[in-house]
Amino acid sequence: MHVTAILRILGLLLIIFSSTLIPPILVSLYYSDDELSAFVDAFAIILIAGVLLWLPFRRHVHELRVRDGFLVVALFWVVLGSVGAVPFIFSNDPHMSITDAFFESLSGLTTTGATVMTGIDTLPRSILFYRQELQWLGGMGIIVLAVAVLPMLGIGGMQLFRAETPGPMKDNKLTPRITETAKALWYIYLGLTITCGLAYWGAGMPPFDAIAHSFSTVAIGGFSTHDLSIGYFQNELIEMIAVIFMLLSGMNFAIHFMAWRRLSIRPYTEDSEVRTYVLLLLLVSLLTVVYLYLTRTFPTWGEALHHGVFQVVSIGTTTGFTTTEYFAWPGFLPVLLLFVSFVGGCAGSTGGGMKVIRFLLLLKQGMREITRLVHPNAQIPVKVNNTPMPDRVVNSVWGFFASYIAAFAVMMLILMALGLDQVTAFSAVAACINNLGPGLGEVGAHYGVLPDVAKWVLCAAMLLGRLEIFTILVLLSPAFWRR
Repeated sequence: MHVTAILRILGLLLIIFSSTLIPPILVSLYYSDDELSAFVDAFAIILIAGVLLWLPFRRHVHELRVRDGFLVVALFWVVLGSVGAVPFIFSNDPHMSITDAFFESLSGLTTTGATVMTGIDTLPRSILFYRQELQWLGGMGIIVLAVAVLPMLGIGGMQLFRAETPGPMKDNKLTPRITETAKALWYIYLGLTITCGLAYWGAGMPPFDAIAHSFSTVAIGGFSTHDLSIGYFQNELIEMIAVIFMLLSGMNFAIHFMAWRRLSIRPYTEDSEVRTYVLLLLLVSLLTVVYLYLTRTFPTWGEALHHGVFQVVSIGTTTGFTTTEYFAWPGFLPVLLLFVSFVGGCAGSTGGGMKVIRFLLLLKQGMREITRLVHPNAQIPVKVNNTPMPDRVVNSVWGFFASYIAAFAVMMLILMALGLDQVTAFSAVAACINNLGPGLGEVGAHYGVLPDVAKWVLCAAMLLGRLEIFTILVLLSPAFWRR
């Protein structure tokens, strides 16, 4: 393992991240709020830390191995969550503890959207912008952005890309060169963000809110500049624009790339994962709308339709925007929506959860086992897009599912041991490991009421969810550290 090369890369990545504090500094100057010194001090600390890490090892150029890539990614998200908390620690409003600052920072970077803040409407604009920016940077993964930059500095990026990108099939590149792949992903990501922001602005959002919400919509993050989230605007057009961009951002960005290159919608209609993703959200939306109307939660079909569809797409894609208190809806609906978040978005998207492709493979594998009971000697391949999946991929999905559930159960039991009730513990872990944000019970509105130990457990859940379990668990394996 190339320790000096890893430290050099971490230093470079911190230097890159320090530049992301320049926009909040400019926002603070523009609005003349009191947080300028917090961001300037944080910028200086992060930049100096990056230079001090990079400078002694600047000549240690080595090609990264797979093990190095996993360690860099895991270390960087922990380090980034830590340094991302510095502006919150230094800020006057809100004044946050180290635990709360780290929780808010990591929640933003992992696009979870769980918050410990209240009174968001009254916060300084620079703080609001910074929260949204954290989600935007974490959405596609700042590592992927770094992959496009680091090769120019003599560092290979494929190992970082493999460790960072979500989904069970990570070797598919959009272009022959990994740098060009990262750039293609970011061009699509940036294009969606700009289009979303312009659409929000055109629908009546003030420019600041339009930019801020475009960041968290395309990142599938869920942070908002208002306590009432999207519901603050009381604008159905804004809500439908959000639905469209949440749906698009929950799809595999490779599909967007192919559709753009071919100027055709066929990549969407031909992809099994996209079809499953859309069908699942349609079925749950239909069930939700009908149940909301029959229980008279909303008096008209129109209200039931727009609130039901919005919340299903928001929770199902793991965005976490709200237009109403969905956690107070009657019957099974809140738990149903929480279960849908376990499926989450498509692989290669900014969405959380276990990913639709894994859900589809588990379903197909289950059907194959049932068929084998009837025809024990039959050779039945598991196919996606009419392509047989290697047994290695199918087995890895089962391993991922088992690890996901095991990690979920352990963290839920820890929260219950800390005194949380079953509903709060279950939903808090589910919302954090699925990178969803809003939960049920005591964490329906915010997470500020939880004890500090519970917040650190949920931070671990966010990391496990964002890096898809194995990237973290592999570091705990003795085999990883053997020479």
